[in-house]
Amino acid sequence: METIKFLGAGIAALAGIGAGVGIGIATGKAVEGISRQPELSGKITTTLLIGAAFAETTAIYGLLVSILLIFVAK
Repeated sequence: METIKFLGAGIAALAGIGAGVGIGIATGKAVEGISRQPELSGKITTTLLIGAAFAETTAIYGLLVSILLIFVAK
């Protein structure tokens, strides 16, 4: 049972990888958008930051599930 708990925690921690990749792609596209239309940089940056916050929230939930599996699950 211990092994399954740690395996589940490892899988839950993989949410951080997805969030990192998603934020990296979004940042790259935002830079491309700003380079094409510099006058819209404020709107693009705002949208990027809101999207990055949602992606980071997913990573934090994965970390929380991982910690709960390791220390709370029996």
